[in-house]
Parts: sequence; C-alpha cells; structure tokens
Amino acid sequence: MKIAAASLLALFGSASAFAPAFNTKSTSALSMNADDIKKFGAAAAAAGFVAAGVVQPAAALTKSQIQELTYLQVKGTGLANRCAEVIGDDTITPKSGARLVDMCIEPKAFAVEEEIGKGGRTEKKFVNSKVMTRQTYTLEGIEGSLDTKGGSISFKEEEGIDYAACTVQLPGGERVPFLFTVKDLVAKGSGNVFKPGFQMGGEFNTPSYRTGLFLDPKGRGGTTGYDMAVALPGLQSGEEGDDELFKENNKVFDVTKGKIEMEVNKVNAEESEIGGVYVATQLSDTDMGSKVPKKILTKGIFYAKVQQ
Repeated sequence: MKIAAASLLALFGSASAFAPAFNTKSTSALSMNADDIKKFGAAAAAAGFVAAGVVQPAAALTKSQIQELTYLQVKGTGLANRCAEVIGDDTITPKSGARLVDMCIEPKAFAVEEEIGKGGRTEKKFVNSKVMTRQTYTLEGIEGSLDTKGGSISFKEEEGIDYAACTVQLPGGERVPFLFTVKDLVAKGSGNVFKPGFQMGGEFNTPSYRTGLFLDPKGRGGTTGYDMAVALPGLQSGEEGDDELFKENNKVFDVTKGKIEMEVNKVNAEESEIGGVYVATQLSDTDMGSKVPKKILTKGIFYAKVQQ
C-alpha cells in the first residue's frame, strides 16, 4: 500500500509540473466590426454568457509543453480537448504556397436562439445553454491553403477533424443536437500579415447531423430502411396520402451554411504559431428534414501553425 501511494504521488507530481496557472490575459475580447458579428455579438451580449454556459477547461499549455506530456499525464485532465496556447506578439508574413496546419478550434460558450415572450410580444434572443457532450467537441488537425493574392490573406479549409457531434441543453431542459464544424471554410483576412488584431472570416458548410444510413425508431432512413411507418398504415392512406408524416417518411441530407469570424491576438514567429478568439453561428440538426433547425452561437479560441 505504501509503494502504491508513493507511485500515485509521484505521478500526480509529475503531471502538475507541466500545468502552469491559467493565464486569463492570454486572450482578448473579439472586436465586432463585421456586420454579421455585430448582429451575433449583440445577441450574445444580451444573452449574457454567464458561468453556467461557459465550459471550464483545464489549464492551457503551449504546443511544446503538450508534446512533452505522456499519455498518463494527459488522461482524465481535459487537456486532450484543449487548444494550445500561443505566447508572443510577433508578426508572420505568409509566403506563396504557405499553409495553415494543426488548426484547433475550441468552443468555450454555447447559446441557442429562442423566441422570448415579453409584454405580449416575442423577440429572438440567444439563450445560454449547457454543453451535454463529453470533452470531445474540439476540432483538431485542420489544415488548408493560404492565398495572399490581392494584398490580403485568405484561408481555404481542406481536411482534418473538422466536425464534432455536440448536444447542448436549454434552461428548460430541451436538448439541441448540432454538428459543430467548419467544413469547406473560406475565410478572408483584413491584411497580408498575421499580427495581433488581424481578423478573418467567412462561410462554411454544415452537413447533416445524421447520415443516410441512419434508421429512425420506425426503421426509416435516407438510403436504406422502410419508406413509411409500417406500424401506422392508417395515417398514410386515403385521399391525403402520407401528408401528415411526409417529412418523417422522406429523409433528406440537409447541408446548411454557417459563419465564423476570427481575430488573432497572439503570434509566435519562432514557432510559426498564431492564436486568438472566434465567434461563429450555424444551424442545429433538422432530424433529416423533419424539424425546423435552431440557430447556434459558439464563442471560443483557436490555434494554428503557419507552414511556409
């Protein structure tokens, strides 16, 4: 027992040696200059991202510190769901043929747009929500090409772990699933140099939360399964046919659009790293066409490496 206790103390001691105090000054507030960000940011501010809707992460580490850790030092700490921290206020000028690699996008806060009734009127506001998914929602290993033509940087996402199935819960208990993603992102920047204050943003595609092979509880699917609810033939016959269950019977693979705005606030020229904050909006799951999607707002941090 004494040997086991000593081993545990040694393990925890070695792990804590790599965990510096969390530096809250490493990120700055995102400047809301674009029209879309003004709209979404104002709604987010009205919603008030309080602690209940903000994920409390493990202490941030730099990329080199993370690479020095062993599996046991990372296991159970939440570090695998964290983006690396960047230290520095340098500048990086991408050359022709440069790429952004090892991009990581980590949401810190989630909100869902809802209709709020007040004084006999209803208005749409973003409501704080609690993430119900385990710590597997961070996007990692994203990479793509950089284009510097026209005097401004543009980024085109090409590959990586660029989607993650997530579920958030509203204060009333309703759960909203969505596919957190930046697939096919084309982001245009505000200059030709990565430096603190540099902004870029654009649109991306949000694929369906479920694929065509998914079968619902009645065995209906997009590419396989029944084409009707076999147990409810009375609702799918007669003059009106299957109007009542048309959307549930006819599954579709919805691809919707999302928007993201990113601002760089840390640059390390020696390691060719950039880091900053982002705000993004996208639509939630439609249950393969049978439900009206909700608008999801996420805010968080990102990390990337410039490969020259």
